[in-house]
Amino acid sequence: MGITKTDFFSEEQNDIATMFKAIGHPARVAILDYLLKVNACITGDIVNELPLAQPTISQHLKELKNAGLIKGAIDGNTICYCIDEKGIEKLQSYFGNILSTLNSRKGCCE
Repeated sequence: MGITKTDFFSEEQNDIATMFKAIGHPARVAILDYLLKVNACITGDIVNELPLAQPTISQHLKELKNAGLIKGAIDGNTICYCIDEKGIEKLQSYFGNILSTLNSRKGCCE
């Protein structure tokens, strides 16, 4: 099997890109917004909140979880999802570094 282009980038760059890809869909942004609003939920609650079918919601949850933006715990026959603080902190650190660098520079396009 050949080398993939992602092998040319750092683990952090690949992780951040995966997170951006995960939040690049409006349904996933809506799921994150909902989880922030309720602090935890089960898949059925999200299905009642969004105009999407349960299998579609499950796929979006899977993508968000694989990206490290949410976490889930099995509670009987349901899964309780919530925001994964570590993933959000990774994004915050990434953007914080960008802002810090920009604040220490003089504008390049002025």
